[in-house]
Formats: sequence, C-alpha cells, structure tokens
Amino acid sequence: MTIRKHKIRLQVLPSQQLFLECQSPKKGFSGPVGSGKTVALCYQAAMSAVHNPNCDGIIGGPTYPMLRDVTVKAMLQILEENHIPFTYLKQEMELTLTRSKSRILFRSVDHYERLRGPNLAWVGIDELTYCPPEAWQRLEARVRDPRAKQHQMFAVWTPKGFDWVYQRFISPTDRLPGHEAIRALPNENIAMLAARPDFYEQLRGSYDERFYKQEALGEYLNVFTGQVYYAYSDANQVADLRFAPEMGLCWALDFNVDPMTAIIAQHIHGKIHVLEELFLSNSNTIAMCERFEDRANFYLPQYQAANGGAPLPVTVHGDASAQARSTSSKTDYDLIREYFRSRGQFRLRFDYPRSNPRVKDRVNSVNAMLRNADGCVRMYVHPVCKQLITDFHQVAWKQTSVNFELDKVTDKKRTHLSDALGYLVWQVAPINAFHREPGLP
Repeated sequence: MTIRKHKIRLQVLPSQQLFLECQSPKKGFSGPVGSGKTVALCYQAAMSAVHNPNCDGIIGGPTYPMLRDVTVKAMLQILEENHIPFTYLKQEMELTLTRSKSRILFRSVDHYERLRGPNLAWVGIDELTYCPPEAWQRLEARVRDPRAKQHQMFAVWTPKGFDWVYQRFISPTDRLPGHEAIRALPNENIAMLAARPDFYEQLRGSYDERFYKQEALGEYLNVFTGQVYYAYSDANQVADLRFAPEMGLCWALDFNVDPMTAIIAQHIHGKIHVLEELFLSNSNTIAMCERFEDRANFYLPQYQAANGGAPLPVTVHGDASAQARSTSSKTDYDLIREYFRSRGQFRLRFDYPRSNPRVKDRVNSVNAMLRNADGCVRMYVHPVCKQLITDFHQVAWKQTSVNFELDKVTDKKRTHLSDALGYLVWQVAPINAFHREPGLP
C-alpha cells in the first residue's frame, strides 16, 4: 500500500489492505485483539491527512488514556519510521503534517457533546464498540469541510456482540447504506505471532470460553444476554472445601443496605476458595462487622496455631464508591477501620479500586475464574453459600435502550453476593476487555 504523495510503501496484512483500499464513505475494520486494527486506523488517518491538504481530521477513542498510550504512540511511530515530517503538540494532542499542512486532532469521545465544534474532512475512531453511538452521530455531522477532496469516516473495533456497531456495519438486515466492514481473520498477524507465538494461548488461560471467542477469534456472540455467570457448573461446588490455616482471609463486601452482603474466601496460589457468605437483611456496616468478627473468630485459632499466634490477616475488598459514601460523616471503609482498630487479633488490609471497573469487565473476570477457555476451574465454592450459588444460576442481563446491565429489579436479593465476589476477583485476577498494550499492532 502506497501513500503516493510521499512515495511511502506500507507493509500491510491482507485484511488491512482491503480496509485501506475500501472507498465506502463509512468503513470499518473488525477483528480480534492483535489483528493490527490500530495500525490500520493510523495508516488510513495518514492517507486521509495527505489527501486532504490544509484540512482537519479527528482520531477519536473511548478515553484519553487509551488515545495517549496506544493510538498516539502508534501514529507517531508510523510517521517517524516513514520519515514523514510533522509537529506534535503534546498538551493539545494535535499533530500537523508539515507538507500537506493537515491537522490530526486526537479527541476522547466519552463526552460527545464537546465534539460539535470543528469542520472536518475525515474522522477515524479506535475501538468503536467501546464508544457511545451518539459520538459517531455527532462526528458524522462535522465531516463537511468544503475544502476536502474526499470526506470519509472510518473506524476499527473488537467485536462486542450484536451491538449498534454490528447493526450499522455488518448486520445483513440492518446494515446502513454506504457502510462497509472488513473482518480480519484470527492469526493473520504473523509478525506479531512471530514475536509472541504464545499470545493467543495465554489469552485462552485468562479468558472464559465465550469471551475468548469474541476477543481472540473476533466472533460476534450474544455474550451479554441471558445468564450472566454462564461459566458456573457443578465443578465449582466443593463440599469438603476447608480453611487453609497458612493463609489469611479475604473479606469482600457489597454495601447495599437491604440486603448487605459479603463473602469470606481465601486466595491461594491463583485460585479462589469461597468458604462462606454473609447475608444481612436491612442492615448496616457495623452490623456486618459484628457478623464478620463472629465468623472470623472461627478461623482465628487455626491460623494462630499454624503461625505462632500471629494476628489473622484479613484483606478487605469492595467497590470504589464505598470510599466516598458517608454514614454519620464517615465512609464505610472508615467504619470498618474503626471497628477493628482495637481488635488486635486481626490485621486488616484494604484493597479496592480507585474507580470501579465496567460491570461487563468484572463479570468476565468472574467467569474466567469459574472456567476459562481451556476448561480450567480456578474458583471453588462451598455449598453453604446458597445465595451466591443462586446468583450464579439466576442473575441475568437486562437490556436498556443503549446498553446491557445486570437485572437488579426482578429479584432484589440477586446480584449482591456475586457483586461482592466480583470486587475480590477484580483485584486479584482482572480481565479488562479494554486493556491495550502499547506497541501491540
């Protein structure tokens, strides 16, 4: 593939070439992780900038960190390797090609109402399936610069079920006129596989089966419909699950008031053993502390006997909002700290995220622990955890007008224990569908 004005020959994969040669006014490139989507996006952006001198174009992404750490780095590397002169204003995240005097603006699309200003020749979006449809619509109205020689919108993405991107670009019944998508094949990126031959095998060990098919094989699946914890089976339930006295406890809480729930577990060599659940109706944080202390005292003598009388380590997990939520001017975590401050037989450590993950990412992480794509089980649950097991069987996805979310309405007892477990899993074995490695094509 050649950018003729600069006489630069780009080395591209077959699906990348089909994407770059596609002349549809709105085109897309869909494929699994590692299929060179961001590189293809940057190639197309460079071509669009060259072919539309003195015009502006936007490269958008779901978040600024993703743009900064992945997309901008890929674009700068491509320009430098091909000796295309440019200037880049890091603070403004704006790049100007010296010869064509074309500007490339890097913009996050999470606040899409801020995209109303510029007149553009072209728009390219990285990871479109993680962007709101309103962002694409706002930018669609901005591609109208009269100086442009070719107006075009293009995007790359990893499949995320039969969402708005699928309907707009791929669906045989709903695809819009003037929209075309190129689908990359798994294992097509031989350069990446030469450097990391075990890349996809490592994903098999981390992802559950459905998520692996979506992320690593690029398939379109109903991942976020029906039963949420589809990876759960009888293999996860172990009647003789016992406390390992050489290890401390994990105490993971969901701070809902009715019910307030928690699980008591151990994280042992990459596996999670859920020993019991705490389920309190119409309760509060102090009552939960009292219940946990009562149960932890059961494990305390076993731990101290094996560890020379040392205090029992307890790692507290929960959601980020509990750090801000106030009860009598104190957060839930403050109340837990105060309650156990004078109880020297326990040594508490707090481990919770600064901001909550996407629910879908947290759920994917739990499913991968229940059973990964290789069939490996890394989470075991004692049968005494009846409410948690009911969650595994009954928690379902609920479709809203723009998204899927957990159904917390049909049965208000549901989701809370599995949420608590999810907070623990997210801290010790997270799978982030949106994580992108800088330098990975």
